[in-house]
Amino acid sequence: MTFRGKLAGLFTAAAATTAAVLLSASPAWATVVSATPDPLPTFNGLVLATAYSGNTLFVGGDFTSVTAGGRTVARSRLAAVNARTGALLPWAPAADSTVRAITVSGSAVFVGGAFTAISGARRDGLARLDGGSGAVHNSFKQSLTGMPYGLAVANGRLYAGGSMTSLNGQAIGRLAAFDPATGAVVGGFRPRADSTVESVVAAGSRIYVGGKFGSINGAGGTRHLAALTSTGAVDTRFTSRASDVVHAVAVGASGVYAAMGGPGGRLGAFTTTGVGRWTLTMDGDAQAVTVLDKVVYIGGHFDAVCKSARTGDHGNCIDGNTRRIKLAAANEAGGALLPWAADGNGSSGVFTMAASASLHKMVAGGAFTTIRGAARARLAQFG
Repeated sequence: MTFRGKLAGLFTAAAATTAAVLLSASPAWATVVSATPDPLPTFNGLVLATAYSGNTLFVGGDFTSVTAGGRTVARSRLAAVNARTGALLPWAPAADSTVRAITVSGSAVFVGGAFTAISGARRDGLARLDGGSGAVHNSFKQSLTGMPYGLAVANGRLYAGGSMTSLNGQAIGRLAAFDPATGAVVGGFRPRADSTVESVVAAGSRIYVGGKFGSINGAGGTRHLAALTSTGAVDTRFTSRASDVVHAVAVGASGVYAAMGGPGGRLGAFTTTGVGRWTLTMDGDAQAVTVLDKVVYIGGHFDAVCKSARTGDHGNCIDGNTRRIKLAAANEAGGALLPWAADGNGSSGVFTMAASASLHKMVAGGAFTTIRGAARARLAQFG
């Protein structure tokens, strides 16, 4: 599939910190962040989860130390950074294994993953932490088989999706909801995915979920991507047209975006009913996506964006490509690939992305150690 939309002009500020791109497919302007990342601390292991809250960026993953200002300090799979200054913050709860998901609501930071304890307190893959002190919430505790991969807070609930097959001894279908204040299970929320849920995103009254599953509640039109109501029912107004496993979901002003695997990889843009709007094809999986100021940012383990949807046996682009290593950006309205090129390195690439409209910043985390040839170990913020 060829890209729709034509690049009409590019204007770069003298400091080269932002670019504005006018696309003939839409009268709207898309403001792109700088491709040169901000100075930030570096991490000695994978960054798998990121979330903004005001001026704070919360980070989770599989790291055990962080280096900032020439000093290396212990941070056990959780850390926080001042997103304006780049300073490492003293927030330092310690998880005993991988953190895969983070979401924030007010002063509460919710984390999910493979851990069994945080700061010595027993927590079975899901915990609520204080965003200031890092203290573990006393009553918020569950017993899980499997772990959360995605978390979202909306409608007075914390929604979790992942590989969970039991909750407090009761069988569940990889999705659950909790009272965010107490951790009490929302008993009426019982959707069942038939395989792993990798992403959970709230938008209005809808909960979008993406993953490896073939269906939710056995319903048609829910393969790899589905919309749920706040009660857990499948929202039949949305029909999935996701072609492959969905690793991440984002929602923007123009619709829903799914970072997918497959032969090569795909970034699919859909309307709020699931109709396909445009698709970008890469030579490797798209693993993360976020939207900021009418621009869709994509992360993964690709090295190029294909000039058509045709890929070879190993995901290579048959009809030519444009070099974009681990990171790319497209206009939200029409899907035109933008000249933004914040090339990363390595094979695994980017696993998580988040955006802050108030700060006009976007962050990517993963396995990379450089961006545009400069050292940026596993976390890069652009703004």
